[in-house]
Amino acid sequence: MLRDRTDSRAALWRMAAGQRGYFTAAQARGAGYSYQAQRYHAQHGNWLVIDRALYRFREFSDLPSEGDEQLVRWSLWSKGRAVASHTTALAAHDLGTANPSRIHLTVPRDFRQKSDAVILHRAELAESDVEERMGYRVTTPLRALVECAAEDDDQDALDSAVAEALERGVVTRRKLLHAAQLLGPRAELGVERALGVMS
Repeated sequence: MLRDRTDSRAALWRMAAGQRGYFTAAQARGAGYSYQAQRYHAQHGNWLVIDRALYRFREFSDLPSEGDEQLVRWSLWSKGRAVASHTTALAAHDLGTANPSRIHLTVPRDFRQKSDAVILHRAELAESDVEERMGYRVTTPLRALVECAAEDDDQDALDSAVAEALERGVVTRRKLLHAAQLLGPRAELGVERALGVMS
């Protein structure tokens, strides 16, 4: 374990920089900060307390927001097990008019944590359905579109997202229809409606 304060800060800073300034108590401990030292930094405002055992370097909060910082926070909350999905993924990909009031996360079936700020969807995602971003993971545009179609929540938002994805060449009609078939009848119906609006 690192002993020197400068080394500890540098190690934690390097880790947090890849997570938009966020870090967990366990990561701080691994960098050499005792729980007493963590409490000191939080109480003196050096670290912002985001949630239980979740902090952020104050300097990062002063930087211009890229809009997806909160997804890093939820990735750390889930210990890296959650993937931003559904309308949250559409917003991350800047597709359509989706603007969810709560964060949608897909988690493994055995995931036990809960929060009122998130909507959890339980599924095992294939690696091909997931993209790595700086500090979090998100479902691909194709997966996000068919997930939203299967939920049957907001057809207008889905229509606009499908139209944009096709226009930008992010997906093809054939791949979209195939992915929807794999997810089930509700996904198929939602995608067919969205494609019908474009005809």
